[in-house]
Amino acid sequence: MIPIKNPEAIRRMREACTVAATILARLKEQVRPGITTYDLDQIGRDLIASFGARSAPYGYKHGSGRPYPAHTCLSVNEEVVHGIGSLKRILRDGDIISVDVTVEYNGYIGDNAVTVPVGAIAPRVAELLTVTEEALRLGIRQAAVGNRIGDISHAVQTYVEARGFSIVREMVGHGVGRTMHEEPQIPNFVDRKRNRTDEIRPGMTLAIEPMVNLGGHAVRTLSDGWTVVTADGTPSAHFEHTVLTTDAGPEILTIPPAA
Repeated sequence: MIPIKNPEAIRRMREACTVAATILARLKEQVRPGITTYDLDQIGRDLIASFGARSAPYGYKHGSGRPYPAHTCLSVNEEVVHGIGSLKRILRDGDIISVDVTVEYNGYIGDNAVTVPVGAIAPRVAELLTVTEEALRLGIRQAAVGNRIGDISHAVQTYVEARGFSIVREMVGHGVGRTMHEEPQIPNFVDRKRNRTDEIRPGMTLAIEPMVNLGGHAVRTLSDGWTVVTADGTPSAHFEHTVLTTDAGPEILTIPPAA
């Protein structure tokens, strides 16, 4: 069953998502040639602590049983998601990096991500970022009360594939609230008839997150048990917002406050 948030839960979700968005915006500013992903993760750790929040992925376990060892997820070039900060991974001009910040604050989760160019990047890679971010916007538009979860999936897949890119199948968006992963799952591709997916109702909080590859859709997981990379070594982009469904339309919660 998909959790429906009451007004108090929505208030706390707004707070958690504002914190997550503010941290992401500040961490994004630190991306530059020459910095290591380990250093970026340590900056993220300190930012999270400064808000009195907790890193949701740190120590998280999945099927492999290995706890996630970093405070943020930093995925470079062919890394799709769950990249672990490393002193050996030095950002260079022409790279791209997905910066994914998920925090627990006052009992609720805020989850967001953005893919950032490092210096000047190749035109087709720049298009990959533009298309993925626009796919997120189009997916969010479909998170309207009365629509189906499959309408989000269809909007993302149709837009991305029409532009010659591919959708990752192994990871999906998801509900979010008291825990990092709630129902429903939100694929970025249509895996069943849209009218057989869950109906969107007011009070859902959804992490919508297209993951798009420049090459084929196949991925594999590295020996660290976490880092997911494209099977063909081509770049991948990832954008994410946490969204509240309302009768007035979808509301993006992961927006940093105006400076």
